[in-house]
Amino acid sequence: RSAMTAASPLLVLFVCLSAAVLLVPLAGRLGLGSVLGYLIGGILIGPWGLALVTDGQAMLEISEFGVVLLLFLVGLELSPGRLWALRRPIFGAGTMQLLLSALPLFGLLWTVVALPWRGALVGAFALALSSTAMALQIMQERTLTATPAGRSGFAILLFQDLAVIPLMALLPLLAPGGGEGTPHGEGVRAAEAVAAVLALVGTGHFALRPVLRFIAATGIHEIFVAFALFLVIGIALLMEAVGLSMALGSFIAGVLLADSEYRHALETVIEPFKGLLMGIFFIAVGMGIDFGLLRSHAGMVVSIVAALVTIKAAVLWWVGRVGGVPAPQRPFFSIVLSQGGEFAFVLLSFASADAIVTPEAVRLLVLVVALSMMTTPLLLLLHDRLLAPRLATAVPGPDRCDIDHEERPVVIAGFGRFGEVVGRLLMAHNIGVTLLDHDPDRIERSREYGFKVFFGSAARLDLLRAAGLERARVLVIAIDDPARSVKVARLVRQYFPHVRIVARAREMRHLFSFRELGVRYAYRECFDGAIRAARGAMEALGMEREEIEGAIRRFLDYDRQVLDTMYAVRNEGEAALARASMELRERFHAMEKEAKRASGRARMR
Repeated sequence: RSAMTAASPLLVLFVCLSAAVLLVPLAGRLGLGSVLGYLIGGILIGPWGLALVTDGQAMLEISEFGVVLLLFLVGLELSPGRLWALRRPIFGAGTMQLLLSALPLFGLLWTVVALPWRGALVGAFALALSSTAMALQIMQERTLTATPAGRSGFAILLFQDLAVIPLMALLPLLAPGGGEGTPHGEGVRAAEAVAAVLALVGTGHFALRPVLRFIAATGIHEIFVAFALFLVIGIALLMEAVGLSMALGSFIAGVLLADSEYRHALETVIEPFKGLLMGIFFIAVGMGIDFGLLRSHAGMVVSIVAALVTIKAAVLWWVGRVGGVPAPQRPFFSIVLSQGGEFAFVLLSFASADAIVTPEAVRLLVLVVALSMMTTPLLLLLHDRLLAPRLATAVPGPDRCDIDHEERPVVIAGFGRFGEVVGRLLMAHNIGVTLLDHDPDRIERSREYGFKVFFGSAARLDLLRAAGLERARVLVIAIDDPARSVKVARLVRQYFPHVRIVARAREMRHLFSFRELGVRYAYRECFDGAIRAARGAMEALGMEREEIEGAIRRFLDYDRQVLDTMYAVRNEGEAALARASMELRERFHAMEKEAKRASGRARMR
């Protein structure tokens, strides 16, 4: 069976997806969370379960690319300005958490587990790193990234990802004989790393936007998907080649593109791959749990796991208190970062290669990290059942802190002639607007005039989500293509019923299509401009203002009657439409004759 598994990657993928499809919904139904469902699925199909898949390490290496994609998406949410604004919580809370967690863990591994001091030091820092994949997944599922707990948690996770670089650079110095003859080699390695980061920043700043514009101009969605994956994979390989964290490189690339008009399009492309690979990552972690080692050293393993979670939770509680996390949110904040993380696997594997930690100690610490990951969903379940109901009364109301997105209550789909006027008027009154358009040339022209327009088709549900329509209050549909604009309205009515739609209609039948969907605010694109032009013509003829306003008011009343009458008979055929049109014209002529007689009588008086 294992030979068949090794020979058939497609079968391995099928087994993993089967475990996910069966167990993750069940775990969700039981209130255990999706992460625990993936972990249980990995245990079930792994070598200590049904042994359907045996090479868990290879799967883990492949699925770790999901962490790379996750950090790229996180970077897309953080422009350089926002990242700079978070510098204090990143380096303040992050430094405190890492050092205060590593110190007691070092004592534990050195005295209780009896590791050499070098191995204990590396192991302590490895265990002090939390799981970015798990913590962000849980915070996103619970929509808590915009709370003080979410902000502080993200800052700590980001610092940990940054800290992996100096920790990796420290390993050769800790290796046996590492102090001899290493300065030159380490200097070259550091120079290569700095050069790679500078090359990434320079390329991202000057070259990525023109390349993305060229790719988008092809209009071929598959090519855009291919380039997005090419971009992230290429950056990951570059970082790996110079000994840096692949996830850090993808995060930097995401930050560089956070202000790009292609940000939402990239997000919608990467998100499905990220979700799938993250699920497989957790399945691989579950497969990697060594139950043989757990059985033979149960007391030691359970004690280390309990000590790890307790130490980190206590440190996080204190960091949250100092960092301003509200008391009701501190239990969640302490639990969600209390486990070991995926970067511990990377750090320990390099430490083993440098002979700092023995293979037996690596197996033990990897088991501890994997089991600690399983404790987080269980502790959160207890938190939700026991603590959250009591703490809910202490929360004064929904927290308005927002670190991941600006307040933009309006989304405008289509930034041509019509959409630009609407957008300019709203922005002039300090109303936050997200602008979408699918034409790269129009986006480039708009950028030259200071407008930030994002690339993508609003007819795609995933792009609407990425653009923040779930948080918005109004969608303005200003798309040229009538069929596509109606499709957008239908999507919004189905998936975002709370959003009010304001739509541009090209002509009467287009307007009727919006009416059928319940769109209350639909306007013909040239109608108001034509009314203003007619007013100007009458003023040029010397007509009195009162007479002009009366004529326009009567015409608008007549136009409303036309719309209502035509809409009522729209499905009864051309003959019914023609009869209704003739009756309306006769009614309008009679109305104008009566208006002229009334005007004549007024002048005679």
